Amino acid sequence: MNAQKRHDIFVRLREHNPTPTTELNWTTPFELLAAVLLSAQATDVGVNKATARLFPVANTPQAIIDLGIDGLKEHIKTIGLYNTKAENLMKTCRILVEAYAGEIPKTRQGLEALPGVGRKTANVILNTAFGEPTIAVDTHIFRVSNRTRIATGKNVNEVEQKLLRHVPREFRQDAHHWLILHGRYTCVARKPRCGSCVIEDLCEYPDKTELS
Repeated sequence: MNAQKRHDIFVRLREHNPTPTTELNWTTPFELLAAVLLSAQATDVGVNKATARLFPVANTPQAIIDLGIDGLKEHIKTIGLYNTKAENLMKTCRILVEAYAGEIPKTRQGLEALPGVGRKTANVILNTAFGEPTIAVDTHIFRVSNRTRIATGKNVNEVEQKLLRHVPREFRQDAHHWLILHGRYTCVARKPRCGSCVIEDLCEYPDKTELS
């Protein structure tokens, strides 16, 4: 995979989807943080159904605290691992109120200090809420990056560093969303839909499928 091919791949992805964004529903940085915390091992559709119940009632750290842990669990109980997620979200809300006056920290260090927030979640918040050109590597992006050979690596951190090094600067802000959506709907895990892929001729995956 050379620099020209990577550039052409992202040109195609941009032409196909000029304004990519997360499929989680949110209107404030806190809502995005809460939604991402709830999304581990859950679908965005499932998280959106839960937050559609939660956010009209409580969409700030203080409102979540006022709701109480049992009230929070009641609103998100349709999501997998909701007990652990509720505990983490409640602890995060207390830290945000006590240390940040209810605001979301805009630094990686501040975000990763919050319960349940790792590097991937911090990258999502920095990119989507605050406009930083970070690239959060989840299972979809890890698969797409290795399969296409845009950025190969044995773990998510290695792939992230290679993406940051190899993705042309003009595409870096939106690269996360292009790659995750591509992995979610086209370059799927079991049988990639190569026949309907906009970058099929640029991809270096040796086992392409003929049918979409």
